[in-house]
Amino acid sequence: MTTRDKAIVEDLKRFRCMTREQIEQLHFGSVKNKVNECNRVLLRLKRDGHIEVSKERRMYTYFPAKHIKKDSSKLNHFLAIADFYCDIVKIDKVRVFEVEPKLGDKGYPEPDVMMIWKGTPFFIEIQRSDYSSKQWIAKMNRYEQYYQSNEWHNFEWQPKDKRVQPMLWIVGKGPGALTSTSFRVFYATVDDMVNKVMKR
Repeated sequence: MTTRDKAIVEDLKRFRCMTREQIEQLHFGSVKNKVNECNRVLLRLKRDGHIEVSKERRMYTYFPAKHIKKDSSKLNHFLAIADFYCDIVKIDKVRVFEVEPKLGDKGYPEPDVMMIWKGTPFFIEIQRSDYSSKQWIAKMNRYEQYYQSNEWHNFEWQPKDKRVQPMLWIVGKGPGALTSTSFRVFYATVDDMVNKVMKR
């Protein structure tokens, strides 16, 4: 396997699944005939048993060899996470991007992503469905308790001389009004975050 082959397989393991277009953007951006080259590489990886593919959707969906069910209800959610990643790397490199990090046992927050981007740590919530006010309050309360526990001090990427608090970034359908005095909350698209928040 080439270095690019390995990178594609690792991304499929990280995101759980990706469309051909997402793989093309991330791994074939500088290739002259990127559509044909991407298709050729994916066919070879499938033939050699390194990846699998579902042709049941309008866009082919690719998986690592050991993957979630091809009809999983979470497929669209994982593809949305991959879309988010594709959007942010167009703007700047990502230092850390962990999908569904486990912060603790039941009752802890369950962010979709933990990342460090533009020198700033974030917990990312990608919301594709509507939550009730009760659900949002419960979600925010879990974050509140987590931040107040100071367990975020223990991330291995934390500087030794100070502790940097991750911000909560909600992308998509959020309440837009819930805030906190313990941590910073943003409701923004990628473009809004860059243009309105990170340029301040």
